Parts: sequence; C-alpha cells; structure tokens
Amino acid sequence: MKKLKFICSILFFAVVASSCNKIDGLDQDTSFLNSIPAPSTPSKIFDISNDNSGMVKITPLGEGISTFKVIFGHGTGTGASAMVTPGSNVTHAYPEGTYSVTIVGKNIKGDSIVTSYPLSIVYRAPENLNVTLTQSGLNLKVNATADYAASYLVYYGDVANEVGTPLAKDGQVTHNYTTTGSYDVKVVALSGGAAKSEKVTPITVTVPFGLPIDFESTSINYFFGTFGGGQAFAKVANPDASGLNTSALVGKFTRGWEGWSGTYSPLDYPIDMTNGKKIKVLVYNPDAARIGAKLNIELEAAEGGSPANGVGVLKTAITTSGAWEELVFDFSSIPAVASAKFNQLVLRYDDSADGAAGVGAIIYIDNIRQTN
Repeated sequence: MKKLKFICSILFFAVVASSCNKIDGLDQDTSFLNSIPAPSTPSKIFDISNDNSGMVKITPLGEGISTFKVIFGHGTGTGASAMVTPGSNVTHAYPEGTYSVTIVGKNIKGDSIVTSYPLSIVYRAPENLNVTLTQSGLNLKVNATADYAASYLVYYGDVANEVGTPLAKDGQVTHNYTTTGSYDVKVVALSGGAAKSEKVTPITVTVPFGLPIDFESTSINYFFGTFGGGQAFAKVANPDASGLNTSALVGKFTRGWEGWSGTYSPLDYPIDMTNGKKIKVLVYNPDAARIGAKLNIELEAAEGGSPANGVGVLKTAITTSGAWEELVFDFSSIPAVASAKFNQLVLRYDDSADGAAGVGAIIYIDNIRQTN
C-alpha cells in the first residue's frame, strides 16, 4: 500500500512539472503572425485652411497599419512629428512654402513602410482692405483692417525711398508731417506670404486749426461747418480793408432760415481758458438795419465733458455798420468755464426768437483771438 502511494505521488509531480513548461494560451505557437499582412502604402488626406493661418489637418490612411508617425517636414524637436492612431488626425501650422510630409506606417509585427508626400502652402491675398486715416493738423493716425491679413505696412508718402512702417492687426500707427501739402498714403496688407493687397489714399495736410483765426494762411483748413437751412460760411476777400482791419481775407457769415442756425468748428487744439478769459472778434456789418443784432460765441466739446454744451455761451451786439469794429466776449462772467478746455467753436448770428427776422443777413468776421 505504501508503494502504491509513493508511485502516485511521483506521477502527480511529473504532470505538474510538464504543465509548467508550456506558455499559457499559445503554447509558444506564433505561427498566426505569419498571417498578418504587411502594411500597405499609407495614404494621406491634407485639409488645408484657406484663412492664411497655415493650419493643415493631416489624416493618414492605410491597410494593416496599427500606428502612424507623421513627420511634418517643418519644425524642430518634438514639434517636428506626431504619432497618430488609425482614424485620427493631427494639425500643424505651416508658413507659406513647399514641404515634404513623411508618413511612417507600422503593423503590429513592427513591419513598417515609409512614404513621402509633397505639400504646398500658398497664402491668399488679403481682401476687403479698409483704411481709416485720422488727421489733426500735421498729425496722422492710421488704422487698417482686411480679411486674411497678417499685418500691414504704411507708407506716408513724404520721403523718397520710404521704408514701410509696420502696423499690427488691430493696431494703430501715428506720423507727424514736417510740412503741409498733398501726400499719397499707401497701406499694404500682408498675407504672411508673398500675396498682398494695397490701397492708396490721397490726403492734404494743413497747419493745425485753432485760435487765433485770421483766414490768411493757405496751409490752414479754416473749417466752419454749418447747421440749419440756408446757413453759409466762406473765406472771402475783405469787403473794406481799412480802419481796424486791413487784412486781405476774412470770413463771410450768412444767417440761415432758423434762429438756431449757425456754424461749428472742431479745433485741432483746444481753447484753454486758463490762457485768457476773453474772446475778441473783428466784425463788419454792411447793413445799418442790422445794428443791434447779436453775434454768439459758444464754446463746446469741453474736455472731460464739463461744462456741458450750452454753458459757455455769450452774445454781444453789433453797434455800427460800414466799418470794422471789435466785439469782446468776456467769459470770466461764467465761472464754470474758468479752467476748462474746449475743442469746438460755435458761431450764431441773430438767434432771435423770430427766426425769420435775420434770414439772409450777412456779416464779416476776422481775427478771432483769445486774450486776458
């Protein structure tokens, strides 16, 4: 009996030992790998953006491939390539140019195949270029927008062999002209590549407009805009170059149909009331019937919004006709304007309640100046 137990034990351990020498599952049989096909030549799909960003989405395709490596042909280090699983893609930003994109496909055995594909990136010319020029005397500010523009170059047109001034997207550049005159301002919209668009805008640069105003300069834009029907203002020859005013040129002010009609003049530099509280004006009234009619001087567009429009207003009556006289507007009587700066001058003539009373009336004005 003891011998039988001993023999059985030996047989048991022999079976166990035999089992431990086999590989779980496959029993070391790797013949199935022979049935895995070699990777086919990988193909690609390039989805190239058309917004000048240079973004390209690369989708590698291929039969029997378990992993792809996409080598962009651009960039360095870890940014020069990417691993992609089947059905996925990778995106890379390219400058304008020609590249060779390499795709390495591997199957699960580790067999690989390498294929390269040409890629051409051509940026489109910027479209809908819009240029905004803001002038203030000799100073010019330039803004520009355009679809598909990466940046801009600005040429101010005042020097020979000019090098363009860079202008960033959503940016602004400023230039000061040294002399008055007419210039062609050119803005070139850059795509980031070779393509570009440009726009040329002619401008006239004048001396800054502000007090004193004497109408004599050919380099100043003496702008007197009008409001109200029938209102008019023009620079003309002096109707009576004698007495207080022998200058050649003056302003001709024609009263409109409504009592509230008048002129407005945005100024390139403000009237700073700390420099003087009085505004003096030379006036010529050709019609004796208009003696007693009043000229308004109104200061508007205060910096900081204080005081509001309608506060800095003074009216002074015309006392004669057929000769130049000086009217004085003393704003020290209005404390609210004492230290303000005003960016607009407004004139009204005979703003009586009966608007029809002064329709078509004419006065001439000159030498508008600020004093103490």
